[in-house]
Amino acid sequence: MAKQNVAEQFVDILTRAGVERLYGVVGDSLNPVVDAVRRHSGIEWVHVRHEETAAFAAGAEAQITGKLTACAGSCGPGNLHLINGLYDAHRSMAPVLALASQIPSSEIGLGFFQETHPDQLFRECSHYSELISSPKQMPRLLQTAIQHAVGQGGVSVVSLPGDIADEPAPQGAAETALVTSRPTVRPGDEEIDRLVRMIDDADRVTLFCGSGTAGAHAEVMEFAGRLKAPVGHALRGKEFIQYDNPYDVGMSGLLGYGAAYEATHECDLLLLIGTDFPYNAFLPDDVKIAQIDVRPEHLGRRSKLDLAVWGDARETLRCLIPRVKEKKSRRFLDRMLKKHADALEGVVKAYTRKVDKHVPIHPEYVAAMLDEMADDDAVFTVDTGMCNVWAARYISPNGRRRIIGSFSHGSMANALPMAIGAQFTDRRRQVVSMSGDGGFTMLMGDFLTLVQHDLPVKVVLFNNSSLGMVELEMLVAGLPSHGVANKNPDFAAVAEACGAFGVRVEKPKDLAGALKAAFKHKGPALVDVVTDPNALSIPPKISADMVTGFALSASKIVLDGGVGRMLQMARSNLRNVPRP
Repeated sequence: MAKQNVAEQFVDILTRAGVERLYGVVGDSLNPVVDAVRRHSGIEWVHVRHEETAAFAAGAEAQITGKLTACAGSCGPGNLHLINGLYDAHRSMAPVLALASQIPSSEIGLGFFQETHPDQLFRECSHYSELISSPKQMPRLLQTAIQHAVGQGGVSVVSLPGDIADEPAPQGAAETALVTSRPTVRPGDEEIDRLVRMIDDADRVTLFCGSGTAGAHAEVMEFAGRLKAPVGHALRGKEFIQYDNPYDVGMSGLLGYGAAYEATHECDLLLLIGTDFPYNAFLPDDVKIAQIDVRPEHLGRRSKLDLAVWGDARETLRCLIPRVKEKKSRRFLDRMLKKHADALEGVVKAYTRKVDKHVPIHPEYVAAMLDEMADDDAVFTVDTGMCNVWAARYISPNGRRRIIGSFSHGSMANALPMAIGAQFTDRRRQVVSMSGDGGFTMLMGDFLTLVQHDLPVKVVLFNNSSLGMVELEMLVAGLPSHGVANKNPDFAAVAEACGAFGVRVEKPKDLAGALKAAFKHKGPALVDVVTDPNALSIPPKISADMVTGFALSASKIVLDGGVGRMLQMARSNLRNVPRP
């Protein structure tokens, strides 16, 4: 067997850990690694136009597959561009290995051209960030980085000088076993016993679920059925909990809807399951709260707990279901289901008022049409800002669809790069980027990545020529909007100039045909929809302090934009409510 250099050994270990792609932009200090990728049959180099895109794409792929992914940047400015996407992946608990190549090892600390210290710079957005300063550190350092990313869920960063990457790897390096999946975590018997007693002693129990309930839908439904408990969710929990849920009372938070707020405040016991919901002003401070989470550092950091339970959602619920006493009364559940339906009835009017004739087009209409026409197993990537609102209100989960966004980090420009990573996992699966014009133009160069790799991503552009969410924030704070207007081109023409399919929609009657044509097109496509910048209305009874402080009741809808199919689901659930 030919002797490996450090770069070849690095790439070989990545492939053994299950990494199939390395997203990045080439550069001199990175060249030995890129060349090793070129010569390795088990891994692909994905050339993007901006390293931030590389990190977002890797994070999205990790969220879709649950497996380790990787991205890379050359020394100095190259790897610095990774940082925003890595922050997002880390806060989304996506296992990502980032390679930050470094200047020649002999020049570190001497103010060399493009010198930075990535091993220090990335520490806040990673579980592990270290410098390889000698070939003898391979493969142990890389193995340690991989196990941090996979085992703890998040980012690891390895800084590698280009000259060391080109040196011979040490002979006889053991092919050590790699951790590539996480175990299930079961709480201790004492915590289970205490939680069972708390549940049995409570008359009214509410479940509030987050992304930690992924894979536990059946257990949550069985548990809620035994307790006759309303089930609310955070935005990141929507895709895992809302579908096939006869106990659904909606979403809490500033973008919330329905009766989730009331259900969490009017219960005797609130169970937070797999959620690190950050807006503690929406959580009650006068009811008993127990929290179940696989990440112990999440327990109690948002609200005062009466019981903290360390364990993953599915295993914990499997322990609880056979032990808790089945509750007989549905009174609390039925009252919350009625409140939920009534709340949705109140906001749906904004959507139903002549939306099929309104010009500029209502963005709610676009989202509802998109929800109706997209595949049942589509992946939606969602830009931060108003696209979050439309996805939260209109995209219907069903257990097969995925909805991914920068829901924890809140970065602009995430949807298109995430769509790239999502599409690479399966070119036959429909991937839809719900992009705002502000976010899209920030990393618009990587639309060319879709064309270069012939990725059939469909970009649906909500083009209101404004930074809509920022403008809303200014208005509710009593400030005149300033610096939020975008002077945009015809994005469909831009798409066609790039070699993709493009269509511009200015009238509602043309929307369905445009979406159908884009979905039918085999390659990348962009639908530029000119939407109404004044689609939001702010009720005068909501104060600026309430909105900017994230401290209003979800029953007092700030974003009066309808709720799509959720009203239908609520009405359907009400049919099952026993009548006196």
